Amino acid sequence: MPTILITGCSSGYGLETARHFLVHGWNVIATMRSPRRGILPRSERLQILPLDVTNEESIAAAIEGAGQIDVLVNNAGIGVVGAFEATPMSHIRKVFETNTLGVMAMTQAVVPQMRARRSGAIVNVTSSVTLAAMPLTAAYTASKQAIEGFTGSLSHELAYFNIRTKLVEPGYAPTTRFAQNTSVRIEDLIPTPYVDFAAPIFAAFAQPALTTKETDVAEAVWAAVHDTAGQLRFPAGQDAVALASDLKSRASMI
Repeated sequence: MPTILITGCSSGYGLETARHFLVHGWNVIATMRSPRRGILPRSERLQILPLDVTNEESIAAAIEGAGQIDVLVNNAGIGVVGAFEATPMSHIRKVFETNTLGVMAMTQAVVPQMRARRSGAIVNVTSSVTLAAMPLTAAYTASKQAIEGFTGSLSHELAYFNIRTKLVEPGYAPTTRFAQNTSVRIEDLIPTPYVDFAAPIFAAFAQPALTTKETDVAEAVWAAVHDTAGQLRFPAGQDAVALASDLKSRASMI
């Protein structure tokens, strides 16, 4: 069976994607900064490895420990929601180190073995913020938009070596740890001048019309990995699918 390495598996999308591929008989390498036992079912096809995608030595050790990797899923990420004016540049750099440079570093580390075999797939998990401009997510959106452009361009050069490169674009998932997976508090990123502006936005977050489930993302990754028709983008979740459809409709009218 093929082997898939997934980053950011301690919770949320990464954890559910690891479960999904295990159930379907794949060899799974689940990586996370601090390995947690017991969150995935025991299996001879499961390997849990420590990995910090912002650390070159950690990446090298994980790649060496993993052996052959047929599919890489770059899922690890950190979030930031708040007024851009109030967001410390130190935290913005952390967001880009993980969400953007971490994805690039992992990709660069895996491509040589895939190129040598002339086979493989790389799936980069971004966000529905790349499909429509959303308030209070400027820095986060920028980090994910960079990966959208990176993946689109990379798909052309890696196709020459029969390596498929894909994007999975999840919508809003209230049950994930997105808001908690950060070193700054949302409350600190909404200074007084922004309170009235932010209030209805957070109210909408609390009662969204459409949402994304972790299983939606796992299924989208599965579809992306198995796609041979050249599709680049795979929106995941009802809200992301609706945004992608609207974007496509507006583009066709131009």
